[in-house]
Amino acid sequence: MATADTEQSSKLREQIQQILNSQDQPTVTVLSSLIAVQDAIHYLPDEAIKETATFCASSINDVWSVASFYTNFRFTPPGDKTLDVCWGPSCHLVGAQQILDAVQGVLEINEEGESPDRKVTLKYNTCLGACAQGPVIAINHHLIGKQTAESAADIARGLRGQT
Repeated sequence: MATADTEQSSKLREQIQQILNSQDQPTVTVLSSLIAVQDAIHYLPDEAIKETATFCASSINDVWSVASFYTNFRFTPPGDKTLDVCWGPSCHLVGAQQILDAVQGVLEINEEGESPDRKVTLKYNTCLGACAQGPVIAINHHLIGKQTAESAADIARGLRGQT
């Protein structure tokens, strides 16, 4: 099994090196490199931190300090689909908490993160910019307004293939 893990890590390192080398901008920084990797593979595995350090001639600690500072970086693979629940003031006032409770129940989680089957990543969003349609959720950045706890739970079940 260790050989398969080593081979997979090696392939991931090669992919990350390609991403880092193909950045199309005049100034390449640790931050721009981490963004490029996450944009391509949707998270920052340990290999990304190490390869970015090498690529930018920085220490692993310096790269980790940048990566851990920004809350938009993730260090585990996301689920197949992303479900955002708006938690902005307008959505909160019209039922976001009930939607969040219902969705978490369906996804079998108590906070942001992935469902046990890794089909769905739940994210809290401070504002999805559709206040008049609140409460709002988004599936892979596609907004769905006027949600109820029941409708959002049905959507979450559908994302898990439980309909």
